[in-house]
Amino acid sequence: MKVPLLDLKAQYAGIRDRVRPVVDAVMESQYFILGPEVEAFEKELAAYTGARHAIACASGTDAILLALMALGVGPGDEVITTPFTFFATAGCVSRVGATPVFVDIEPDTFNIAPTLIRKAITPRTKAILPVHLFGQCADMDPILAAAGDIPVIEDAAQALSAEYKGKKAGTLGRVACFSFFPSKNLGAFGDGGALTTNDPALAEKLTCLRTHGARQKYYHDEIGINSRLDALQAAVLRVKLPYLDTWSDQRAANARRYDELLAGANVVTPVAKPYARHVFNQYTIRAANRDGLQKHLAAHDIGNAIYYPVPLHLQRCYAALGYREGSLPEAERAAREVLSIPIYPELSDQMARYVAATIREFTG
Repeated sequence: MKVPLLDLKAQYAGIRDRVRPVVDAVMESQYFILGPEVEAFEKELAAYTGARHAIACASGTDAILLALMALGVGPGDEVITTPFTFFATAGCVSRVGATPVFVDIEPDTFNIAPTLIRKAITPRTKAILPVHLFGQCADMDPILAAAGDIPVIEDAAQALSAEYKGKKAGTLGRVACFSFFPSKNLGAFGDGGALTTNDPALAEKLTCLRTHGARQKYYHDEIGINSRLDALQAAVLRVKLPYLDTWSDQRAANARRYDELLAGANVVTPVAKPYARHVFNQYTIRAANRDGLQKHLAAHDIGNAIYYPVPLHLQRCYAALGYREGSLPEAERAAREVLSIPIYPELSDQMARYVAATIREFTG
């Protein structure tokens, strides 16, 4: 049996008849950048998350960059964040000229440890950037308490439809950043991103910054960037958004099935906190011999991936920051042990059982 890590063709098969007409409609309109489709998607996304405003942009990376720009983060500033995440989280901090300050993670959720944030705050701290990793919100109440007046930016790239104490990701901080990369729970047919906020002034500034800092065409009030969502991507996302809760529930059901099938195996399965609606963008296990297990799964045609093999504080490009092996032990241990296995909504019971049996065969 062959089990891919993700099967987007299976998802497309279920929505093809709804997607093709909206794609054709965009082609007929010849209106490809921003416009009515993007405006409609922004309204629908805001309504879905419960935020007052949603601002679409070209990618999740750009969403983080725009959030930092809009909050005035720049040279001499520090941004506290996690080392165990996709590079864009810290890379955007560096791109605006600020310095990422890495704080270790919780060993069970892989999210930033709130208890360590307060001691990392300095007079130069301009923002705090927690990541809702793998589809589970970071523990936001203590993060917000530690932040005080410092703005908190949610990196919710992997967590659209996740919830924290009944509130959806995207409404918990000053501003939130989403990605619609095809592998996300809500994926476009290419790159795409968005920001959500309850602050109307911040929303207006983000809208300006994404179009070269122009509120009126060719009249530039600020130095912005080109980060506009394609109408084609918005049209596809509008078709997919009504399915999102069902897909997230199916991922959670697959996670519960894995929990049962892997009970007693020599691996650590994911922890879903009582405060969270975990939507499992990834189902990430820990294994002592992770590299051996990865090879074993690959040999049995089972897709898998390591998110992430090198924590950001140990990346070569951040050597000048002075972190060393052992600086952030939980992130480093996670990087040695984590392995993500197939969890997509269309995963069959037979496939899940095959994956679990193959893992047990190797780990005992």
